[in-house]
Formats: sequence, structure tokens, C-alpha cells
Amino acid sequence: MKKGRIFRIAGPVVVAKDLEAGMYDLVKVGNEELMGEVIKIDKDKTTIQVYEDTTGIKPGEPVINTGEALSVELGPGLLGSIYDGIQRPLPVLEKKMGNFIKRGVFAHGLSQEKKWKFTANVKKGDNVAAGDILGVVKEVEGISHSILVPPGISGKIKKISSGEFTVQDDIGELDNGKKLSLMQKWPVRTPRKYHEKLLPEKPLVSGQRILDALFPLAKGGMAAIPGGFGTGKTVAQQTLAKWVDADIIVYIGCGERGNEMTEVLTEFPELEDPRTKRSLMNRMVLIANTSNMPVAAREASVYTGITIAEYYRDMGFSVALMADSTSRWAEAMREISSRLEEMPGEEGYPAYLATRLAQFYERAGKVITLGKKQGSITVIGAVSPPGGDFSEPVTQNTLRVIKTFWALDPRLAQRRHFPAINWLNSYSLYKESLDKWFNQSVDQDWSRYTKEIMSYLQEEEKLLEIVQLVGSDALPERQQLTLEISRMIREFFLQQNAFHEVDTYCPPEKTFMIMELILMYAERAKQALESGVSISTIISMRSKENIANLKFTKDYKKEINKLKLDIRSEFNNM
Repeated sequence: MKKGRIFRIAGPVVVAKDLEAGMYDLVKVGNEELMGEVIKIDKDKTTIQVYEDTTGIKPGEPVINTGEALSVELGPGLLGSIYDGIQRPLPVLEKKMGNFIKRGVFAHGLSQEKKWKFTANVKKGDNVAAGDILGVVKEVEGISHSILVPPGISGKIKKISSGEFTVQDDIGELDNGKKLSLMQKWPVRTPRKYHEKLLPEKPLVSGQRILDALFPLAKGGMAAIPGGFGTGKTVAQQTLAKWVDADIIVYIGCGERGNEMTEVLTEFPELEDPRTKRSLMNRMVLIANTSNMPVAAREASVYTGITIAEYYRDMGFSVALMADSTSRWAEAMREISSRLEEMPGEEGYPAYLATRLAQFYERAGKVITLGKKQGSITVIGAVSPPGGDFSEPVTQNTLRVIKTFWALDPRLAQRRHFPAINWLNSYSLYKESLDKWFNQSVDQDWSRYTKEIMSYLQEEEKLLEIVQLVGSDALPERQQLTLEISRMIREFFLQQNAFHEVDTYCPPEKTFMIMELILMYAERAKQALESGVSISTIISMRSKENIANLKFTKDYKKEINKLKLDIRSEFNNM
């Protein structure tokens, strides 16, 4: 294939002349063979976005087309790995060049030397089609990695072998001559195919009381966490990555600050998985693309992450993908778009911003795979609107696609109320369908209690406007009681300490029992008020303040039963 020559350079955008290439072809740019991708073709000029720093390269240097699209290597060895935005393993890069990443270095996404023990599930003469399981590899302790027939391939097994193989070795062959191996490659911008999409009906249990009770997310659903600086987006994302009941976690640090990614890279390998009691990294893939890395690689990082997630979904796993943050991804698109001299849209973002966001989020879903298994991808994207302004384009275009909105509020963060999710601005369109699951699996009163909790919080908001004018003492006693119950809900129930060893995760059963206790107090308090007990006596009850300690109690069932007796006893004595 004819080599091209560099004609023009503008940051990460390079124009090559006389290069024979197709859209989204992977190319090697300059004498150092920097990795890039074709994004525009105009007659004899080809525009390329380069995934590495272009400082020092000059016009006239060669450009070589590989003829392939930007693809990721999919196979055993993904779990526990830490990649950059284009699936180069950071530990491998560190060995090659030290602590500072240099450019022009290639590294395979999967180890080419490591041998995996493969056990075949099919035999000679079996007919197989795309998505069928050829066999399994024990990738990490507790997780069996299914080796699938790659999409677009089918035939009769001519030969298949069990044994120890590298990801490049042939493990078998079809009668049409197609070779089979442990690894397959897939272009990141093309969604992997599936048989059928299903309606999400099971919740992704997060262990966060405000989310599970008031704004639940379904497995296979889409959620966004928008919030300004300091509102706790990254902590919320990291907490979800630790505790959600997904089989596999893919965490994308897209354009985040280096110290935040360092925290993830150092903390996550040390964490114990609550489900398996092994390292949390056993079922995680981390993609680290910090704000000082090249913007083109940042733009590619979310596609790399979602493609890896789709691969595990095709095996029948439930996958949760955290993207922190999609705003930095959009900023990378804006920078590349401006260098391409494209017509800008709102606030300088490209006109196709809404389409790209929709394409990314729509790759979530609960599906029946080509191999007739059930798998799901749940996408949770953080959004970082400048100044916390939710009317900016990235937040607004995200809202058009997602169905669960967890709005972070800087005023709550300033009051040290975490997670700082505003219960009046947030919503979940999955709540009605998921309430059926909670009613059956936790308690039949779950949906009724969550509605009552929400009605108290909404009533409090109306009363606070009056309180600002006349003070709380001027309110009728019943409304003063409503304010007190709402305070208990906020402080005893909604607030949750992500760094406390017990409170960081609250099982749905405990969430329900705390709700039940608060609402039991509310009901008895109303009866006491009607029978003539003064509001000051009801508010000053000692036993109700002990509800606050339940969050930090391991043996909560025993403590809750004791508190129920104490509250009843105190009311009976009034």
C-alpha cells in the first residue's frame, strides 16, 4: 500500500497527503510510528487524529496505513488489568519506559506469552455459530471465562484441543478453514451484536440507601451523576464500583485529575470484594486516561471500555461500567472538532455531540446474546458541568438519553451531607417496575414506605419557605412534627459515610428496616400529638436519636428490635 506524507500538523490532528485509506483506519504517523485514526478524507488529503503527543514531528515524514480499524484484544487476561485509553497495559509501559510514558511505544492489550488452561466444551463434528461457547478458561479465582465463537463465524468443528495455550495459539479449526484461538479482536466504534434486547426488570443493588430506596437503577439501565466541583462525583462513582452487585466492573477514568486516578489505582487492588472475599481487582478492568494525556486517546477511551464490557456481557455476565467523566470526553471531541475547523454547535461543542452521547449510552442494555445467554451492561456516567450549571449541553443531551438522574447539589455538599444527591431534582424512570422486585425480595411494604419517605421530604421543602419568613415556632404543631421527621429522614437515613467500614454499604433489608423504624416513630408521634402530648415532649424523645447509630451497627437486626421496644415504651409512658 502506498505511503502517505505529513502535509499539516495542528496539535493531535495531522493531515496526510497521498495516503490510501478508509474512514477510521488505523495508521502509523511519522518516523516514530505514532498511532492514529483516520477521521476525514478530502480528495488526496486524509485527516488523522493521533493518540499520542505530536510535538516535534515534521511535514514530509511518512504515514503508513495498517488497513485495520482501532480495535481491542478480547480474551483471558483482561480482568485485573490497567490500560490507557487505547488498551496499552500501563504496567507493561512502565517496564518499557519507566514512570513517564514516552510516545511511539506499542504494547499488546493481552499478554502474548502467558499460557491459559483451556477446557473444550465442544467436540469434532459439532456445528457452532457466532456466540456459541467453545470452552472455558479459569481467568481468575471464581470467574470462568467463556471462549466464544467470534461474531460472523460459523461452521462445523474440524478439530479442537484442550490444554495450555497462549492467546495467539490455535485451539481448533472449522471445516471452512477458519482458525480458532482464545483471543478475538473487535473494532471499538462498532457495537457487538446480540440476539434480542430485553426490558430491565431487576435492580442494580448499590448499597446506597438514597439510590436503592428512592432512585433505583435497573441492571441494563443508564444513569448519570452530574455535579459541580467538590460535590462528590468521583467518590460516588468509586463507591458504586466497589459495591454494586454486578459480576464485572469496567471503570473508565476519562480525563480525570491524576491524583484521583492514583487513588483508584492504589486503593482498588487493596480492597476486598464483599462477594468473593478476594481482591476487588479480580473482577475489574481499569482504563486510566488522565487529563494530561493526549485528548485523542481520551476520546477513544470510552469506546475501549464499552467494547470490553460488551465482550463480558456476551458471556452472560452482568457488567457495570463507570465513566468518569463524560464531560471530559466531550471536551476532547470539542478540541478535535475545532482543529478540524468544523462548524461549532452550542458552547463550541461539535454539532454531533448529542448523537455521540446517545450512541455511547445506547450500548447499555439487558440482552439475550448470540449464544442465547442473558447478559447486561449498566452504564453510569459522571458529568462535570462547569460551575454546576445543569443547563449546559453535555448535561442536557445526556438527560435526553438516560433514565436515572442523580443530581448532585453543591449546597448539600457544603453542609457536609453526603452523598449530596438532591432528592427533589433527581428521578428514576425504572422505579415503578423495580418496586415489584423490592416488594417480593425485601418486603411487601417497600414501595409504600419509599413513597411516604418521599412525601415527607417534599412537604418539608414547602414548609421551609414559610419557616424562612416566620420561623419554625410559628408553625402548627403537626407541621413542626413533619419538619422533625424530615430531619430524621435526612440525617438518619439519606446521609451515608462512604469511608466508614459499616456504613459504606447498606443491604436493602437494612435500608427497609431503618425506613420502617422512622415511619413507626412518625405514626406513633402523630397519635401522641392528637391525644394531647406537647410537640416539645415528642421531639425531645431520647430513644429516637439512637436511630442515627443504626447506620454504623453491624448487628443491626438485634439493635432495631431493641429500639422498637424502646420507642413504644417511651410513647406508652407519655
